[in-house]
Amino acid sequence: MKNHKGPLPVCEIMGVQIAVTDMKKTLACIEEHLDAWRGEYICVSNVHTTVTACEDPAYRAVQNGAVLALPDGGPLSQYSRRKGFADAARVTGPDLMKELLRESAGKHYRHYFYGSTPETLEILRKKVEETYPGAVIAGMESPPFRPLTPQEDAEAVARINDARPDFVWVGLGAPKQERWMAAHQGRVRALMIGVGAAFDYEAGNIQRAPAWMQRCSLEWLYRLLQDPKRLFKRYFVTNTKFLWWTLRH
Repeated sequence: MKNHKGPLPVCEIMGVQIAVTDMKKTLACIEEHLDAWRGEYICVSNVHTTVTACEDPAYRAVQNGAVLALPDGGPLSQYSRRKGFADAARVTGPDLMKELLRESAGKHYRHYFYGSTPETLEILRKKVEETYPGAVIAGMESPPFRPLTPQEDAEAVARINDARPDFVWVGLGAPKQERWMAAHQGRVRALMIGVGAAFDYEAGNIQRAPAWMQRCSLEWLYRLLQDPKRLFKRYFVTNTKFLWWTLRH
């Protein structure tokens, strides 16, 4: 199945058009379409966002309004493979951010980071400067944890556009970050990518799961063990619903 908007084939999962891709294809696709995609957004989708989209038509429209909904969650790419897309692979938000930061020196990419706390952004700035020399940080912004007034929002958009980034990394957590990107589609003159906890991973606030857990689609379990109080309901409820849906399909 072809995406109504993006150039990559998709596998529809619970009503969400999940891109059939891998990291290499995703990077090539972004590089090729970057100028055309200014003002557009990419969703980094997992089981939680897919189940949420299935149950909330407005959020499903947000996911399907993206130029790409990438399979961040291992079960999404596994499902695509079972449906005949043999080369479907996982593309996580933290890994995509790392790769585009790594390519920045040669391709002169400019990055704007929107989300998280001022403390995390300060650590992130140092880490990016140390780890990815040549990657230009066009700006960083920690918005308040309340809805912005129309004037505050317009000022934030103006700050972003004045900084002339190529990428706006949005770390507000799902589903807030996807809704924010959809609301700013066409207003922010850069490609917006919602990456959840990627700022915390890169800053070292949260440890990534070991590679073997990532390969076995157990990264959610590693996250759950790190923050059980906050994540138990999310993972238990949505993972159970997803498992039940895949058994029926």
